[in-house]
Amino acid sequence: MSLRSRIAAPDEGGAGREDGHLVAVYRAKLLEEIDLAEMSSLAAAERRARLERVLGHIISREGPVLSSAERSQLIRRVVDEALGLGVLEPLLADASITEIMVNGPDSIFVERAGRVEQLPLRFASTEQLMQTIERIVSTVNRRVDESNPMVDARLPTGERVNVIIPPLALAGPTLTIRRFPRAYTLPELIGLGSLDEQMLMLLAAFVRARFNVIVSGGTGTGKTTLLNALSGLIPSHERIITIEDSAELQLQQEHVIPLESRPPNIEGKGQITIRDLVRNSLRMRPDRIIVGEVRGGETLDMLQAMSTGHDGSLATVHANSAEDALMRLQTLGSMSEVLIPFEALKDQINSAVDVVVQLTRFADGSRRVTEIALLVSHGREQFRIATVSRFVPQPLGPDRVVKGHFEHLPLPRQVAEKLYVANEPLPPAFGVAEALDALPTRQAIG
Repeated sequence: MSLRSRIAAPDEGGAGREDGHLVAVYRAKLLEEIDLAEMSSLAAAERRARLERVLGHIISREGPVLSSAERSQLIRRVVDEALGLGVLEPLLADASITEIMVNGPDSIFVERAGRVEQLPLRFASTEQLMQTIERIVSTVNRRVDESNPMVDARLPTGERVNVIIPPLALAGPTLTIRRFPRAYTLPELIGLGSLDEQMLMLLAAFVRARFNVIVSGGTGTGKTTLLNALSGLIPSHERIITIEDSAELQLQQEHVIPLESRPPNIEGKGQITIRDLVRNSLRMRPDRIIVGEVRGGETLDMLQAMSTGHDGSLATVHANSAEDALMRLQTLGSMSEVLIPFEALKDQINSAVDVVVQLTRFADGSRRVTEIALLVSHGREQFRIATVSRFVPQPLGPDRVVKGHFEHLPLPRQVAEKLYVANEPLPPAFGVAEALDALPTRQAIG
């Protein structure tokens, strides 16, 4: 294999190790010739340009003899290693990649267009991977070692990073970098096939009429993307408080106060939880509260806020169906230190939640709204759900692409009346059921 091919595809078998050695040699030579104090005073772009210039002189002086393409490739790799994140740099520069998964030094996967694929890349050693991880976590003033083997953080550039190292990770240091997708509008999601125009009109009416909406789905189904799109329907004059573990939402309104939780410091102190932020937000005169994901005792505070004057709030929950979402809210609410019976939690959920929007990620990587369901139960009765929209898939064909159509069903009369009072038109695809008994409802048993 030629030097050029080893530089361009550095991680196939032994050639990858040889090339990793070549990069390490020139990285060491580069560090010998630069003034670190001077480099620290330069801006990032100037620092990279200076390193590239110095390394070019070293290669011209000491060899090896390379073509211009080989020379540029080597310089880029050495500078990436010295300044950036090594083999991860080109992956971070690729806008089509939404997630980078490093499962030890020899296994790198990425997600593109909803599909996960393994790349022919590897780190030269476990030590090199650990150096990259330490460089990443140091940018957010965190450390990772045997006494603190897990880190979950957001980089200054916006990506969410999760690190877990041995002895917890048996295959070696594991790094996951999740790049937040750009903010999609609801019309753009229609173009992607995530929902149709009638569903958009209905969801828009729900948000503007101040229905409390729970967005439910599994990992990677697009909950945050949909939540962000729905939040764009909130009137611009309202005061919105967003609460997240890692700030992903990108609201465009003027009066937005984003809050982000904080993990404990190295001494185990200073933690600010989602629950702390939800409680504090109630003292900030919000018109709407948006919680990126409820996953613990803060669920009870969120439900109480939704049912006591903060109508029109939005939240996401990790669940695989609308019924599961309600049961999970009940379970999470019980995790509060406030001892509240399950039956009382049913009352809280029935009075707080109006709509559950269920998202599903299919085998072909597509993400769709598979159900819009209304919670029509009251008081302490079992949860009863009325589906008003659903995705009906076709049998999977030889192309393995999931196809189907959206089906729309009548709305309960009390819901249609609430939309009418709010001056929100009922989308033409949805009729009105005269009686709740005429609707196909189902129970979630808890």
